[in-house]
Amino acid sequence: MTAFLLLVLCLALGALMARTLRLPQGLAPSINFWVLYVALPALVLDQIPQLHIDATLAFPALAPLIPIGGALLLFPLLGRAFGWSRGSVGALILTCGLGNTAFMGLAMVEALLGHAALGPALIADQLGTFLSLSTIGVSVAAIYSGDTLRPAEIGRRILRFPPFLALIAAFAIRWLGGWPEVFEPVLKRLGDTLTPLALFSVGLQFKLADIGSNRGKLFAGLGWKLVLSPAIAVAIALISGVRGVAVSAGILQTAMAPMITAGILAVEHDLDPPLANLVVSLGILLSLLSVPLLAHFL
Repeated sequence: MTAFLLLVLCLALGALMARTLRLPQGLAPSINFWVLYVALPALVLDQIPQLHIDATLAFPALAPLIPIGGALLLFPLLGRAFGWSRGSVGALILTCGLGNTAFMGLAMVEALLGHAALGPALIADQLGTFLSLSTIGVSVAAIYSGDTLRPAEIGRRILRFPPFLALIAAFAIRWLGGWPEVFEPVLKRLGDTLTPLALFSVGLQFKLADIGSNRGKLFAGLGWKLVLSPAIAVAIALISGVRGVAVSAGILQTAMAPMITAGILAVEHDLDPPLANLVVSLGILLSLLSVPLLAHFL
């Protein structure tokens, strides 16, 4: 309950302050910079060295590939069919292909499935969603923003993406035996800033007035992210005959709201910022109902 309250409160505070106060110029971009370049890398450096990895975690590691894989196929087709701009298509691929599997996903999975599901949920986040963000997400942002890039340049951008560098460093630290105790609380404190600041930033840019002009895009994007993606994950689990808490955690992670960090990445690359923020904001609100409903059936 505390985690849910924090999600709603930070989002609401951002929306309220944007409408009632005279905010400093460039506040949202400054917050986004902290999230991408400090808070998220710190979270990765804190969590990855503590992971216990074995074969049972294959499903949650691969499950997040379902939404991003489908998004890469679906939204360009819909964009051509309905005349959507490249910015809108790129924003939908990023936000509805990548789930909010970190601070929102971990909190909801633990609350709905219990503490035993937290490890598999973290695998889904770090080895599934996060790797997709660091590779596919960065590439999509570059391509759909209009940059004419060769594969080598896209590779260089990926390697310069701070969270990706943090992931490489975190696996190295894990291999070396983990952090000295003095570093762990510092990284945790920095990583803990991600949730409130990222949600507050989204709230600052949340505009219900944009719903009407984006109705079709919202229906397609959130329909894919919150309904069709987890339905495919359930079907794969049933057909393959796999069961257990790790599978349930992986399915729930595919059903999480659009990723806030992916929305920030879309905004930073000018990929239809109003649509990106609206998809993330509405997706968070709707997922507070859709994810617990899915957990009930699981």
